[in-house]
Amino acid sequence: MTQRRIPPPPIIEPATVALLAGLLVLVGASFYSLQMKWDELFSADALRSSLEFLSGFAPPELAGPFLRRIAEGMLETLSMSAVGTGIAFALGIALALPASGRFGATARSVIRLALNILRSIPELVWAVVLLIAAGLGPFAGTLALAVHTTGVLGRLFADALENLPTAPEDTLRINGAKPMAAFCYAALPQISPQLMSYTLYRWENNIRAAAILGVVGAGGLGQMLKYHLSLFQMQQAASVIIAMLAMIAMVDGISFRLRRRLVGN
Repeated sequence: MTQRRIPPPPIIEPATVALLAGLLVLVGASFYSLQMKWDELFSADALRSSLEFLSGFAPPELAGPFLRRIAEGMLETLSMSAVGTGIAFALGIALALPASGRFGATARSVIRLALNILRSIPELVWAVVLLIAAGLGPFAGTLALAVHTTGVLGRLFADALENLPTAPEDTLRINGAKPMAAFCYAALPQISPQLMSYTLYRWENNIRAAAILGVVGAGGLGQMLKYHLSLFQMQQAASVIIAMLAMIAMVDGISFRLRRRLVGN
């Protein structure tokens, strides 16, 4: 009977300990510098004011004409997210090819820098910038989603392409296939489930982002929510919030099932 040897415990490097200690110091300093007033947050006056504020949302507005307006806002929000994600999918694939190193190291570095810039700027900031050029409405919101999502999907697609085994594509090229044909018949089928999974996940995020972009005037349910809150019409705002939650839950469920089918799980 052989005796199993217990592996030695992992050795924690001094640099790791120093990093963790530095993070703890930063967290402690953050709490100290914020001067958070916990006693006022949990006081009786704060609780009473919160209950009075929340009671203004009940009951939600359920009038027929208003519900039709909400349905139109939901459709506009869904359209913004779908069109923005579709544009980003096409641009992401086009930019992922040079970003994966298929056109040389210089093109890889330049395109990856551009993708990092696009994805590092939030959708709200892009919407504020694009509102100046495109004006108020869903067009600016759609462009903002497309620009930010292009940076995210382009980087994810490029990493997926870099991690692919090159043997199938090299075999086709050795046998006389052109580079684009080898990519379409060897590389693309291997990563297409992964690409679609990434795209569906970003679509989920864009639904949430599209619902918020209206706060800066980019259309959809967010613009309705801002309008009613600015007029202190809390019951109408409650209906818009419920519609947002229902729409996001529905899209999350659909996307989750589609992604499970794509990855074969």
